[in-house]
Amino acid sequence: MLARLFKASPLPRLGFHLSQALMRLRRPVTLGVRTVVYDGSGRICMIRHTYRPGWHFPGGGVKRWETMEQAALRETREEAGVAAEHVAHMIGLYANFRPERSDHVVLYEIREWQPVPMHSLEIAEVAFFAPEAMPADISGPTRRRLDEMAGRRQADGLW
Repeated sequence: MLARLFKASPLPRLGFHLSQALMRLRRPVTLGVRTVVYDGSGRICMIRHTYRPGWHFPGGGVKRWETMEQAALRETREEAGVAAEHVAHMIGLYANFRPERSDHVVLYEIREWQPVPMHSLEIAEVAFFAPEAMPADISGPTRRRLDEMAGRRQADGLW
């Protein structure tokens, strides 16, 4: 009950924006990871955060003393309840340049995994979708990556 109230309140969004502002001051260049997780039917795992709109690939920031692959596995476990021992391969490296940030995002693929319990206040929903039946409110970068993977768009290196 408490988790449901927290997810419905403006606190997660406020906390997210404050943490982003502090991170920009501490680390003007950041490194992040995202994962494309497939289930046995070829569907792709997507998450919805409590603090921003749209569906996204699971992922997040790389911590100090952590490899990108370790961060991808940790973030996917935390955000999607997906436990994998390794990534299948790296899909690409993308730059996310905006006036307030200089981000680099590595996108990995995961095919072999096991479900694990997940207890995250930052995740509103986790679901698997067929590539041709993605939700309408998917994030722009996520849509572009899916279009690249399907051959409908040329990769440009920008997140």
